[in-house]
Amino acid sequence: MQKKLIIVCLINFLIAALMGLALRYTYVGDINFDYRYLTHAHSHVAMLGWVYLMLYTLIVYYFIEDNKPIFKRLFWVTQLAVVGMMISFPFQGYAAISITFSTLHIFCSYYFVYLIWKHQKVSNPVSRLLLKTALVFMVTSTFGVWCLGPAVATLGSASAFYQIAIQFFLHFQFNGWFLIAVLALFFHVFKVEDSKLFRQFYKVLILSTLLTFALPIHWFLPHNGLLVVNAIGIVSQLIMLYYLVKLLRPTFNKTLIKQQSLIKSLYVFTALCFILKIGLQALGLLPEFSQIVYTQRNLIIGFIHLLMLGVITGFLFSLIFKKPIVSFSKSLYVGVYTFVIGFVFTELLLAIQGFNFYLGLGLFPNYYLLLFLFSILLPLGIMFILYNIFKTKQHEN
Repeated sequence: MQKKLIIVCLINFLIAALMGLALRYTYVGDINFDYRYLTHAHSHVAMLGWVYLMLYTLIVYYFIEDNKPIFKRLFWVTQLAVVGMMISFPFQGYAAISITFSTLHIFCSYYFVYLIWKHQKVSNPVSRLLLKTALVFMVTSTFGVWCLGPAVATLGSASAFYQIAIQFFLHFQFNGWFLIAVLALFFHVFKVEDSKLFRQFYKVLILSTLLTFALPIHWFLPHNGLLVVNAIGIVSQLIMLYYLVKLLRPTFNKTLIKQQSLIKSLYVFTALCFILKIGLQALGLLPEFSQIVYTQRNLIIGFIHLLMLGVITGFLFSLIFKKPIVSFSKSLYVGVYTFVIGFVFTELLLAIQGFNFYLGLGLFPNYYLLLFLFSILLPLGIMFILYNIFKTKQHEN
């Protein structure tokens, strides 16, 4: 596994975390940046600089047999697009330069899909099917981006068309491309074999991914039929979780026993976050709860971070913490646990304040200060992890 590429991805993650910290500081002090512009920069670097490029690196490592130079070259072009967004978004938001780099990233992702489809040598049909499905969802999600221009030109940025296009991109990026790509890697590591049970799991996974998009549509085009569709999607998701447990049970303990204690802890952490994510979505069966989530920004941010930092990042960490990339020394343990503590406490604060706002109870005492202070732990944890990787001298070529 390319140590240099992992370091680049983690530096992107660190910058995204520092941007997030700056956003939370705006409620404590003053910064000379437009809040909305910085939010765009934070989200783009986190999604495309950290998660996308880390998945890129892991997919090439696990599923491409030959170390083809084209993948390295494409990585650096994609990273150039990330740096362009990192620099331009904080100063201009969506404008000519940032849109140019965003477009470059999309075309790089299309070429990546083509290369993986052409060169992948995945012998296990389970991982191969999940990998190809994730790539299809990645391409599909970008249709939402291409709709933004026509939406603004015809109906304006406040229209339902524009908002649904954004939700389309986010939903199928997170729940389609990111999550299913993680599952492809997860099943590869745990050597899950093809079976009737897997096929059942796969069908309800796809069904739930498609149908749960009905909820964000309902937010902007309310209709009871959409709530029914979302309910079917949520039930499918619960069935998917049941099948997932049955699939992993035969090999889970055998694979886990060979892992370092820190990796085991990360698997448990990731699993708990995944179960919590599905549990929260199941509460969407209650119309009142889904409306609370939509109207309370804190809860939306908390849910996005639960998926991004809890489920996806937790598992990505477990995959990159392999010898000789890292050394299982104090700095790595401090980094991981600092990050996890920061994540847990910021999530709790967001949830408490979200419900406080809904109940009309006002601000939690010292809420913004506490949120900022606990948020410091996120970039601090990433710094410790980077320090550990830098000081670990042995690495694969």
